[in-house]
Amino acid sequence: MDTAEILKKVRQIEIKTKGLTNHIFAGEYHSAFKGRGMSFSEVRDYHFGDDVRSIDWNVTARFNHPFVKVFEEERELTVMLLVDMSESSSFGTKKQDKRDLITELCAVLAFSAIKNNDKVGVIFFSDGMEKYIPPKKGKSHILFIIRELLSFTPKRKGTNIKETLRFFNNATKKRSIVFMLSDFLSSNYQDALNIAAKRHDVVGVQVYDQRDRELPPVGLIQVADAETGATQWIDTNDRRVRQYYEQQFLQHSQYCKNAFMKSGAELVSVRTDEDYVKALQTFFLNRA
Repeated sequence: MDTAEILKKVRQIEIKTKGLTNHIFAGEYHSAFKGRGMSFSEVRDYHFGDDVRSIDWNVTARFNHPFVKVFEEERELTVMLLVDMSESSSFGTKKQDKRDLITELCAVLAFSAIKNNDKVGVIFFSDGMEKYIPPKKGKSHILFIIRELLSFTPKRKGTNIKETLRFFNNATKKRSIVFMLSDFLSSNYQDALNIAAKRHDVVGVQVYDQRDRELPPVGLIQVADAETGATQWIDTNDRRVRQYYEQQFLQHSQYCKNAFMKSGAELVSVRTDEDYVKALQTFFLNRA
């Protein structure tokens, strides 16, 4: 895309996802992700039923009348988006490809975060760390992130969840909310995920296409692995071939579910031709 097309697309995504944030996700996001603690706000007159442990004895003695301390939740959080830019994320057969869906999901999450005065940072990854955008606040920062999502060209094609999590674990010491958006076509990342989930609030968003799971019976076709470039001919009319293909997908998905469950992290699955609004809403409400 040239610059004009990118800016037009950014505007379209902003209108759509900011509208969703304002009308649907803002309250759910706030409820789902709590602040780190409570900070002192003010004192006020004591009312019957107030916890006596909150009485401010210094102010009470000064005015000869009971006052209590009022605390409010420390809301400012840091949200990190770990975004899969591998070649397989460009695959899609129906409504949109996985990269388009990931971009919209990132925009929704980012606008929800800044509406709650949280910082947002991004790590683009493939089979290595591609780009790091430090956490900041503000609409202009979110629009910059969306532009990068639309225009960024990764140096590599593969997916390496383990190395990405290792980089994140080493680079980020402050506790964060972490959304990892990927098709998770990777393996052996359990240990790195365990460490990340102990330090941070980790949520995996598994994005997949219907054709990642099912092959249509359309005869002899040549298929290519987007990440390795390897090709082979397969007969999609053969029921055993289609069953094996689906079995591979299900085994991969089960590994992903087990890894997140064992680590204590959470996982949401979204298909490219399905409504992600419902999936995110359900996730936020279940956490509240």
